[in-house]
Amino acid sequence: MTQRTTFPLRLAALALTVLVATSGCAMFKKDKEQPENVPVETLYEEGHEAMTRGNWSGAATTFRRLVAQYPYGPYTEQALIETAYAQYKAGRHEEAISSIDRFLRTYPTHRHAAYMYYLRGLVNSSRDTVFLQRVWSLDPSRRDMATHRQAYNDFDIVTERYPNSRYAADAAERKQQLGEVFARHEIETGLYYLRRTAYVAATERANFLLESYPQSQYNDDAVALLAAAYTGLGNAALAASARQQLQELNPSHPYLVGEWPQYPGNWRKLNPLGSEKTALDLEY
Repeated sequence: MTQRTTFPLRLAALALTVLVATSGCAMFKKDKEQPENVPVETLYEEGHEAMTRGNWSGAATTFRRLVAQYPYGPYTEQALIETAYAQYKAGRHEEAISSIDRFLRTYPTHRHAAYMYYLRGLVNSSRDTVFLQRVWSLDPSRRDMATHRQAYNDFDIVTERYPNSRYAADAAERKQQLGEVFARHEIETGLYYLRRTAYVAATERANFLLESYPQSQYNDDAVALLAAAYTGLGNAALAASARQQLQELNPSHPYLVGEWPQYPGNWRKLNPLGSEKTALDLEY
């Protein structure tokens, strides 16, 4: 047999080998895939078992598959709830918010609506908890407040619309905690303005804190900020009034003896490993 004759035969044999190998891989892959039309009960149990093992991503995937195969029914409703929770636990916050919003749009009067608003509050509270915040315990009040305010609104819905639900008490406590974060944010911003001699802006922040968060632990600092800002503006009457109010509220406040605010030094600000300290961290 000549070389010209054997070349087509070799080419045909190679093509046949590739075809067989490809078919085998496809069959193997198909065997590895989960079968279609799995009973809804089985899918739900698989998802629930994954959650008990802490496999949140696997649970979310299984519950999404359940919803895709069975778009209606009690298992579907519960799977949507479980999907959102699994995504939250897996740290996939944007996906969790999307799943919650989808559920609330589809079932606005569902018996578990209170829980979904509560869960959305938990997710929004965690959305900006980045690695450095978790490791170095950075102050959340010095970050963007947008998602925290969304969380506050979610918890407020729970307490106002569903006051008798099992989540109302915890939602109210979380609202109070977020209120303290907002109050600290206002006083931190006011101190920033004070340091830069933007005294009018500083008084606005202090007054807003006193009006919006009257029970905050930072109220005394807000009054001290008013006294300092009015002094900077040269308004002796208002400065004296604020100082007198502070004397009545907290006679041991360091502002009254000229020791507040004390801003962190340049070395602390330049030290990347140093903990965050502000004028509010002075113990008194």
